[in-house]
Amino acid sequence: MAKNINVDTKSIGQRIREEREKLNLTREEFAEIIDLSDYYVGQLERGERQMSLPVLINVANCLHVSLDYLIFGKSPNNEYYVHDSVSNYSTLNSSKNAEINSLLEKCSPKELDLIIKFIKVILPYLGTN
Repeated sequence: MAKNINVDTKSIGQRIREEREKLNLTREEFAEIIDLSDYYVGQLERGERQMSLPVLINVANCLHVSLDYLIFGKSPNNEYYVHDSVSNYSTLNSSKNAEINSLLEKCSPKELDLIIKFIKVILPYLGTN
């Protein structure tokens, strides 16, 4: 016999909002990345809607968090995720550091903000987390 499980959509939505804000993404930017309307994302963040499993997976990947964390508020085995971990940037060899710094020095503050957002968005698709 199946056991009924209550899903706490408000807590899930709160975690989605917190993680989105950690990435400095607006609701509109986040919605565009995961191919949903910002209205629907707002409903999810307020706990007014439940999402399908594919949407939940897409949200978790975009936010760099586990499904366990989104659903239950905890990560299995205390795993770390991109926004929690210490940057590996300092471990790159010095020639790569110099090349990256040289490129970034040529950017305006607005371009740097865009680069930061871009990096945060593509990381889950690179298999680095």
